[in-house]
Amino acid sequence: MTITIRPATPADVPLIASLIRALAEYEKLAHEVRFDEAVLAQKMFGPRLYAEVVIGEIDGVAQGFALFFHNFSTFEGKPGIYLEDLFVQPAARGSGLGKALLAHLAALAVERDCARLEWSVLDWNAPAIGFYQSLGARFMDEWTVMRVDGAALAELGAQGNHRATGNSGAIA
Repeated sequence: MTITIRPATPADVPLIASLIRALAEYEKLAHEVRFDEAVLAQKMFGPRLYAEVVIGEIDGVAQGFALFFHNFSTFEGKPGIYLEDLFVQPAARGSGLGKALLAHLAALAVERDCARLEWSVLDWNAPAIGFYQSLGARFMDEWTVMRVDGAALAELGAQGNHRATGNSGAIA
């Protein structure tokens, strides 16, 4: 068995879309999947890259992926890598592919002088939690994820229409 991790290409967008849908099914969140493949492609491979993807293959067959992007730690003064999604097909679990994907991202974080690699995990996903802890991941119990989306995002954004004045960066 040969495990390979490779960067995704624009030709992989249908594969990435398929893996995202499989992940959503596993997480019982299929009803939340709303992306358009063309928009997904533009955001991952267009002029401004919002996310990167690596594909995990076993014997040349795609069996998983990791989608990630950079964040920034003000306390460390360095970037980090945020793992948005990690998914390995059920038939390939236990093969070492999940660990290989995470090890690849950790190596990228080190290469890019990042302070950390972090992600969220659903609290009911005991197999994933155990796996992550076996790799040295720790809970960030003191933090709670917050989100603004949909109509609330649009409403808040409408309140933020402003213009910068001068060179001070002050908001008028």
